[in-house]
Amino acid sequence: MKAVVIEQYGGKDQLKEKEVPTPEINQDQVLIEIHTTSINPIDWKVREGYLKEMLDWNFPIILGWDVAGTIKEVGDNVDGYQVGDRVFARPATTPNGTYAEYVAVEQDLLAHMPERLSFEDAAAVPLAGLTAWQCLFDAANVEEGDKVLIHAGSGGVGSYAIQLAKWAGAYVATTASGKNEELLKTLGVDHFIDYKEENFYDVLDEFDVVLDTLGGDIQEQSYQVLRKGGKLVSITDVPDEDKAREYGVEAEHVFLNPKGEQLQQIAHLISEGKVKSIVGHKYPFSEQGLRDAHELSESHHARGKIVIQMIPSAC
Repeated sequence: MKAVVIEQYGGKDQLKEKEVPTPEINQDQVLIEIHTTSINPIDWKVREGYLKEMLDWNFPIILGWDVAGTIKEVGDNVDGYQVGDRVFARPATTPNGTYAEYVAVEQDLLAHMPERLSFEDAAAVPLAGLTAWQCLFDAANVEEGDKVLIHAGSGGVGSYAIQLAKWAGAYVATTASGKNEELLKTLGVDHFIDYKEENFYDVLDEFDVVLDTLGGDIQEQSYQVLRKGGKLVSITDVPDEDKAREYGVEAEHVFLNPKGEQLQQIAHLISEGKVKSIVGHKYPFSEQGLRDAHELSESHHARGKIVIQMIPSAC
């Protein structure tokens, strides 16, 4: 099969198209023909070698951990899925990712795609949607009436987090550039903050939860807007426990744990019109297409999700 791989760590020029063996599935897996995948920051962080101590893999590495496609083969122990089913998933974090024509995925990581969901919109969901879910509900226990600040609301995780928090009945504030205000208000944002015009910590206080998607100074400043006993959840830098104690709050770092059951819950919300994908950018499945997509992701200025079209006619 065709794949785009890296054979050493480095810049986006390390992304190279190769012919590699099609995966062989075990009894608990299905083989998915990939129609679309998407780009996430973990992709280029692995490519650069930032995660090599955590993910001790041999080359070549196929990046990519989002998939939407159709099942081509089913393992003997798999129940509830059959050849031809439209599925999506956040596959296990292995060196055999989704920048390829096929991927093997465990049954417990799968979810059926909502009937009216396109492959493009489906591929945008798993990693970002599950990250938002686990931050809000597993880590922060967001409930009706909570006040939640979501940084970078126009990004992949942020756009899903806004919708999920609103579905849960929370009051939601978000930071983004002014050009995204109209979009984010259509997602339900109650208080929009143009980070170029004002500091969020000057206009907000007594929030129950902050979802930090940026780290650095933003994370440090976020403690100021939390109430005593509130919680900061970060998907970037590991929070400083001493700083959290100083402010009388909790802080937690979340690294996604893929779960098909949770993804199916998000799929139900999509079917009900409570959640939708914001796909801001599309690139073809090619060496250059993926290099361009990585460059955009690294700029931190992507709007919504970046999708890679493997089979454009099927999207």
